[in-house]
Amino acid sequence: MQEVSKNIEFLREKSAALPRLPGVYIMHNEAGAVIYVGKSRSLRDRVSQYFHGAHDPKTAKMASSVHDFRFITCDTEMEALALENSLIKQYTPKYNIRLKDAKSYPYIKIDIKSEWPRITMTRKRTPDGSLYFGPYSSTNTVYSVIAQLERTLKIPTCKRRFPEDIGKERPCVYYQIGRCMGVCRGHVDSSEYRAVIEQAADILRGGTRDVIVGLTKEMMRASDELEFERAARYRDAIDGLRKLGEKQKAVGSPDVECDVIGLSLTEFDGEKVKFRDCASVFYIRSGYIADSEHFLFGGDEITLMSDSDEDDSPLSAFLMSLYQSREYIPGEILLSFELPEHDRQLLSDYLTEKAGHRIYVRTPKKGASKYLCDMAVTDAAKHSENTSKRERNEERTLVNLATLLQLEVVPERIEAYDISNLGSEHITCGMVVAVNGRLKKSEYRTFSIKSTDGQDDYGSMTEALSRRLSHMGKENDSMSAYPDLILLDGGQEHVNVIRRMMADYGYDIPVFGMVKDEHHKTRTLVDGEGELNIARHADVFRLIYGIQEEVHRYSVSRMTNAKRKTLKTSSLEKINGIGPAKAKALMSHFGTIKAIKNASLAELENARGISKADAAAIYEYYKKDN
Repeated sequence: MQEVSKNIEFLREKSAALPRLPGVYIMHNEAGAVIYVGKSRSLRDRVSQYFHGAHDPKTAKMASSVHDFRFITCDTEMEALALENSLIKQYTPKYNIRLKDAKSYPYIKIDIKSEWPRITMTRKRTPDGSLYFGPYSSTNTVYSVIAQLERTLKIPTCKRRFPEDIGKERPCVYYQIGRCMGVCRGHVDSSEYRAVIEQAADILRGGTRDVIVGLTKEMMRASDELEFERAARYRDAIDGLRKLGEKQKAVGSPDVECDVIGLSLTEFDGEKVKFRDCASVFYIRSGYIADSEHFLFGGDEITLMSDSDEDDSPLSAFLMSLYQSREYIPGEILLSFELPEHDRQLLSDYLTEKAGHRIYVRTPKKGASKYLCDMAVTDAAKHSENTSKRERNEERTLVNLATLLQLEVVPERIEAYDISNLGSEHITCGMVVAVNGRLKKSEYRTFSIKSTDGQDDYGSMTEALSRRLSHMGKENDSMSAYPDLILLDGGQEHVNVIRRMMADYGYDIPVFGMVKDEHHKTRTLVDGEGELNIARHADVFRLIYGIQEEVHRYSVSRMTNAKRKTLKTSSLEKINGIGPAKAKALMSHFGTIKAIKNASLAELENARGISKADAAAIYEYYKKDN
């Protein structure tokens, strides 16, 4: 207790000696880890507050964990705001609001430098001269937007390469049903195609209305010049854009262009948290909600509406992070909550500088803008409520599973294994992981079985599990986590074999087998001695059934991919001078057999590990084949 008092006194003295200048402060715990990063226009005034007076529970908890702090002074408050955001990304402190890493967000990319640009999805933004739009909330949203653009503007969706493939093959079914402009026919020149791509870029920038006006003028001009086929294309594109608007939710007139951020704060049911803080963001373009996103806050993060003073609002850091990686920022950002005037102006100035045009951040009090904010708040509250209900149901299911299987702990991490093979070839064991009852694909792993000859499921499962166990508990190892429960796609003998192997390694992890019925559906779990009927426990049954189906799907898909690669490389090995290593190098460089077939001699020579003689042999082989 005396040590704690001494440390508080030390922190008070140190904070009292800070300069009254703008800057960033970095809080450390006793182990030296960064636990909180904040910014202030007066470091002394802000940091001192943490060690004097009362605070809300989460801020008090953070302050009590501080063992020491350091600070960085800045010339301006805007510089401090940018530095704070950068340090939060660098350290991901325990008590700061943390958004998903921008690297994982999907973007829409248009390779505008190409003569025949395509619209694609990417997770990497590189300074290659291409146009990038986003980030978007999910890959589903990105693919939906791309599909709508391709359908509306009749952009080719095939994998043909232009201009190389123009006139080589007959048009595909999409051209025949009016879904493609038919570049492959040779009747569309590159300038006309690029004009369509530029229209797609304008739509992605939010200019749907301007594109419709431009297309209408082009349609009338083509009609006056008696080019009725071109006029019909413009007409169909206009209809498609209008239908695209009808599918989206209209929330304002066509000139409404803004982002709306609604905040639903924590609800308490007595002493217990009922729902978490949640922010809902509507990205409104041309009067329609083009995309939306939800951000849930909870755990140790300092509450959004904490007792921070005016120049250190957690909401400012959240908004800063939200727009740090966005390619396009509209001229107006509407907030459902009041931001301290100083922070609001600072954020507005920073975003204005970043976007290159004036950005207004405001909290509307009435009218259509207020209605949009209220709608975002309602959406945030509903999302928080639904998430809380789902998490409670998942927790209840895991408790029921632990009770049914008589486990010592609730299984927060479940690993499931399944063997897949084609005869004695490509024996593969797939591992899928469920954390807190939800599948976590980033934790999936594949084991290519090498030690068994022929179809030996027991030997294959033993090899896979022994390799998995060898990683547990190791530092800086992606498979170091200990599972609370292991599920095998197999029966009593599978369980007994793996339990004996694990006992030899000194591990005591519960292992159960998932048995299927004659319809290949989950029937029971086995523990090596008898069967446990889970059919009467609907929630447990759904969880186990989902895991068993997923591990089977995953193991089969990995085995099939391995087989497909072998088939591709084996076909290349028919070419004189090309062995397994060179075949693998070719596939790695070009990606597909078709790309290798269509490659020029110079392109083949540029592939790593391929000599000029090899390139000539490959080129002649496929030239004769054609």
